[in-house]
Amino acid sequence: MVKIFKYLKRHEWVLVLFSLAFIVVQVWLDLKLPDYMAEITTKLQTGSSKISELLIPGSYMLLCAVGSMIASIIVGYFAAKVAAGLAMRLRGMVFDKTLSFSMEEINNFSTASLITRSTNDVTQIQTVVALGLQVIIKAPILAVWAIVKIADQNWQWTASTGGAVAALILMLSVIIIFALPKFKKIQQLTDNLNRVTRENLTGLRVVRAYNAEPYQEAKFEQANVELTKTNLFANRLMAMIGPGMTFIMSGLSVAIYWIGAYLINAAAVPDRITLFSNMVVFSSYAMQVVMAFMMVSMIFIMMPRASVSAKRIMEVLNTEARIVDGKETGGKTELTGQVEFRNVSFKYPDAEEPVLRNISFTVRRGETVAFIGATGSGKTSVINLIPRFYDTTEGEVLVDGVSVKNYTQEALHNKIGYVPQRAVLFSGTVTSNVVYGDNGKGADGKPEMSGELVKKAVEIAQGSEFVENMEGKYEGQIAQGGANVSGGQKQRLSIARAIYRQPEIYIFDDSFSALDYKTDRILRSALKKQTGDATTLIVAQRIGTIKDADRIIVLENGEIVGSGTHEELMDHCSTYQEIAYSQLSKEELVHG
Repeated sequence: MVKIFKYLKRHEWVLVLFSLAFIVVQVWLDLKLPDYMAEITTKLQTGSSKISELLIPGSYMLLCAVGSMIASIIVGYFAAKVAAGLAMRLRGMVFDKTLSFSMEEINNFSTASLITRSTNDVTQIQTVVALGLQVIIKAPILAVWAIVKIADQNWQWTASTGGAVAALILMLSVIIIFALPKFKKIQQLTDNLNRVTRENLTGLRVVRAYNAEPYQEAKFEQANVELTKTNLFANRLMAMIGPGMTFIMSGLSVAIYWIGAYLINAAAVPDRITLFSNMVVFSSYAMQVVMAFMMVSMIFIMMPRASVSAKRIMEVLNTEARIVDGKETGGKTELTGQVEFRNVSFKYPDAEEPVLRNISFTVRRGETVAFIGATGSGKTSVINLIPRFYDTTEGEVLVDGVSVKNYTQEALHNKIGYVPQRAVLFSGTVTSNVVYGDNGKGADGKPEMSGELVKKAVEIAQGSEFVENMEGKYEGQIAQGGANVSGGQKQRLSIARAIYRQPEIYIFDDSFSALDYKTDRILRSALKKQTGDATTLIVAQRIGTIKDADRIIVLENGEIVGSGTHEELMDHCSTYQEIAYSQLSKEELVHG
């Protein structure tokens, strides 16, 4: 938890110091109240004072109370400002750190856990910091100051106060020992509940199509009940603090007055007034001591969970991304648009067997090279190594004659127009999705965009018809995840995004699968005209999509088993023949 405080800014530390000053003032005012109370009590006991004489100490008591309230408000304001600033910074840092992660780190944490850490966990930290500045700092000052005030009083009263404090510490220690592991489990169960909920919402169509609502409800119920039971156990433990504190404070009051009655009864008559006054003052100070520990108990209620949250946040912030930038900024070279694999082998993290073995090939500028193979043959794994979503286990991948590990990630990605296997759209408009990632900034700081270039990209991607029919056309709204457009429309807008980028290298990861054969053929023909000078890498399942490629690489069990044109592979590659004959007849294969 303490490590989180290193992210406070200098001006926030200044606010903390101001808070400390006002807390000292507040404690001083609180501890002055018993002194004026003793003065009033003494005057009342002697019976020699007029009402007017009691107004002066009474007025001072009122001023102390009002001053303490004002100081408390100021401290609360500063504490809220510091806590909110820290929370905002932590959320930003967790988000930025997540953006720097490779797929390996993302998979290690899980998406649901990263969402929980940047929301729920940060909120726990914010709450503790806001209350902590008001309570954690005030409690020890109040306790020490009050103890100093009563240290020279009757030892019996002091011993009773010490016994009450010891009982309080024992109670808090026992509760925290049992509650801390539960709070750690609560955050993990919250991750799980988020995962189940997210999974259900993402796959809602499948759930309904298979009438799997009862199964999903049972799955959610199990996660929900487990979280609820753990929460109940922890909160029931914490709920014991309130009654326990009340019992201890009431017991201390009874002990002080019982001892006081005994001492007053045994004292000489002249000393009884002084003893009674001392008893009233001591009772007030003793309550302040116990109150200080009660404030600490409030933090103990939240601190275990916040401590777990802080640890989870620090896990994200301290995780070193395995894929780091090189120094190459991607200037033009003689090998512009060239992609080369040199004896590349790749194994996913924690996997026992490699998914790619000794892959070597070269794709030159202007070439169209396709990858085909059975499911699980390693096609997507090959192209994921080019933009460095993962790093090779052995060998190296070169773009423009330079190892991808030597590029800055920004420079490498600027060379690539990537269309993923699963089309991804963002909430916004058609235009904002097509120009997504455009680094050109206008005078207003927003991406510069050419309406003509957007229309041209959508036209090449064969999306003009459905976009023109949308309300607002190119400014038509796209829902989160592209929920308001079809799968084929999402793919065409994803392809338009890559075309608008005008990169050196196009990567299409099974990006034509949702298109009909006619649209597929027209799109590829238009794309060929537009991207004639660019390198194009296509992963496909359909022979019809890749027949016209300059070269087709056939993968099987992570190894290259064939390479050549469609006609060459039909002559000498049995794996390619099996795929081809399973999709098209001999006549279609011959005459296209």
